[in-house]
Amino acid sequence: MTRASAFALVLAALASTPAAGQSIFSAYTKFDSKQCRHGAGKDVEDYGTWRCPGYRGLRVFLSAGDQRMQVSFGRNAGLEPAASETFPGFNSVYSGTVEWRIERLPDCETHPFATVLRWNVMLPEDKRISTGRVLVVTRLGPGCHVGYVDGRANPNANELARQIADNHARTFRCGTDKPIVLGSTTPGLGLPKKE
Repeated sequence: MTRASAFALVLAALASTPAAGQSIFSAYTKFDSKQCRHGAGKDVEDYGTWRCPGYRGLRVFLSAGDQRMQVSFGRNAGLEPAASETFPGFNSVYSGTVEWRIERLPDCETHPFATVLRWNVMLPEDKRISTGRVLVVTRLGPGCHVGYVDGRANPNANELARQIADNHARTFRCGTDKPIVLGSTTPGLGLPKKE
């Protein structure tokens, strides 16, 4: 092999390899339950379900009852563990922006593996309006809560949530591993204790 052809092969390999920091990236979608397909609840405290569009055909699935919500993502979102996960206190997330964490695979295909979504959570001193904010990191397929970041106590809350997603979501075992809490926390949010 000539020196020129070896150099050409190296250049071709470099061109096809994602640059450092580009193997994981974010995409954003918005949802508003008022514009999503609603299924009525069956009981007084069952507010029903909403199916909203997400990233590239992956659905955002909301359910609510007793002033608490659950959010799951994907084609089978209603059957995922996240579809039954919520906070002990009253909470809501009827609209918002989903940050999808996406991995670029060696064959240049992309694979969403986690989401970050900001929830409103009532604090014990709140009367009518929730003042707590929690960024919930949810893994995809199977979907479950991987971790939490207090959105008001941490000025770098988004970066901490991405850190949880990127470092833990792909290997997190739903039903076995305990969700991770990063950063400072406000008492009364109902987050798991840090280990």
